[in-house]
Order: sequence, then C-alpha cells, then structure tokens
Amino acid sequence: MIYETLKVHFERSSAEGDDDLCFLQLHRPESNNTINGKMIEECSQVLALCREKVKVVIFSGLPEVFCFGADFEAMANKSPQSGSGPEPLYDLWTEMATGPFITVAHVRGKANAGGIGFVAACDLVLADGRAEFSLSELLFGLMPAYVLPFLIRRIGFQRAHSMTLMTKPVMAEEAAGWALVDAYADDSEGLLRRYLLRLRRLNKTAVQRYKRYMSSLDDSLLGAK
Repeated sequence: MIYETLKVHFERSSAEGDDDLCFLQLHRPESNNTINGKMIEECSQVLALCREKVKVVIFSGLPEVFCFGADFEAMANKSPQSGSGPEPLYDLWTEMATGPFITVAHVRGKANAGGIGFVAACDLVLADGRAEFSLSELLFGLMPAYVLPFLIRRIGFQRAHSMTLMTKPVMAEEAAGWALVDAYADDSEGLLRRYLLRLRRLNKTAVQRYKRYMSSLDDSLLGAK
C-alpha cells in the first residue's frame, strides 16, 4: 500500500515464512514529523494488518526528529487532516501498548509532546545517543493529558510530573535512567539489529498470549481514557 505520512515495509525470517517484522517510519519531513489525522489513520491501518502474523512492529522517525507532537497548523486551519479529537490517537497508542505484537520505538533526534506518546506506548524503546525527549505543552498553556497515562505507566508518576513541569529536553542517558529508554548507543541501527535478532525468535502465539496476560494485570490505560 502507498501511504501519505508513513514509509512501511515488511520483512520475513525466510523465503517460506510469514512476514514477522514490520518497519513503520513516521514520514512527514515537510511538517517536522508532526501528528495529523492522516498519520493516525494510516498507523492504525498498518497495525490492523499486523495483528495476525507480525511479531515485531518497529516505529521510527527521521534522523533529526522522531516526532514533534501535534500538527498545530493543521488544527488552527481546521484542516480535515487535523484529526477528530483525541480518541483515535489514544486508541492507536493503546493498540501499540496492548496489541498482539511487540512494539519497538527507534528514536533518533527529538521526540516531543505527542511524540512521547508514541515512545511511551511501545514495549521497548531504543535510542541514538543524541536523542532527546521533552513535553513542551505547558509552555503553550496546554497539558499532555492523553500522553500522561502511557508515560506514567512506563516511568512512574513523579518522573512524568517533573518532565511535564520542567518542559526541558531529557537526553538519552538520563532517559535510560528513568526507564523511558531501554537501551541507547551511538550506533542505534546496530543496537536495533541485535534486539531484533532475539525478538524474532519468539513465537507469535506466545507473544499474543503474553501481551494479553500483561494487559490483564494493568488496566490503567482503559481506566484513564
């Protein structure tokens, strides 16, 4: 399929096997990789394709910016691409967090505001050594209301609270100390390859059962919606 806001390709373990990896790149270079309604819709379509066969979905962005949050220009202009409120994006992140696949964020450059939602919704987060993470909403009189359930679930209440209030970037090393990042390296591509070598060994049915079980232990995302 051809997408307006994404670059997507699938990879399989062998010529006879199913596609077990999906590489999903957020790709709106003209808009600093900001989130609009079309991006949400297309990401949701890709994840629907991944439910039955794919074991690992890898989310990435551009080399200098992973995702910089909402497309405020589209919202201000009431563009049909601006989306229809927060629910579709919240549902997308919930599917990333609880769906029957492993989600991995490969973060290079800046992840800000709604970009942190994509990061926090993933099962594993790998980063370039220069990656930085920030919540800038309070600077504009807003709040990261529907990012916070995912962020608190990942790093805890006080870390998320502090990150929201301070609004300053958190670099990869500090983010790893907070458990926002699982691992980082200057060669993040090599780091990703090493992780995928292990993750693709897992059985799809086992991944489905495990994600379903983990969701049963923590229903905070549903409760916060």
